[in-house]
Amino acid sequence: MDEAAREYIDAIDPGHRPLFDRIHRLILAACPDAVVVLSYQIPTYKVGHRRLHVGVWKHGVSIYGWQQGRDGGFTARHPALRTGQGTIRLREEDAAGISDDELSDLVRAALAT
Repeated sequence: MDEAAREYIDAIDPGHRPLFDRIHRLILAACPDAVVVLSYQIPTYKVGHRRLHVGVWKHGVSIYGWQQGRDGGFTARHPALRTGQGTIRLREEDAAGISDDELSDLVRAALAT
C-alpha cells in the first residue's frame, strides 16, 4: 500500500471505518495481489489493468470503477444502491443486509483480469 492511501485510510471517520475495513478486507481476500494506491484522491485497488476505487463520504462508502457488466450481478440484485454508471453507494444499514460472499463476488468480477 502506498503512503498516500495509508494516510487516507488512517484519517477515515471512526463511524465509517468498520464498513470501509470490511470492504478493504474483502477486496484483499478476493484479490490478494491487489496493489492499493491513492487515485482520484481515494484508495484504489489495482489488479493488472483493472481498478476498483473505494471512497468514504458522509453517507458511507462508495465503490467505483468497474466496467459495465463486470459486477457479478450485484447492481441487478441491488438496483437502489447504484447511483450512477459504475457507482455503488453503501450506507452502513444497506451493507448490513449484504453478505461478504456477495460483496466478494462483486470484487472478483470487477477486478478479474
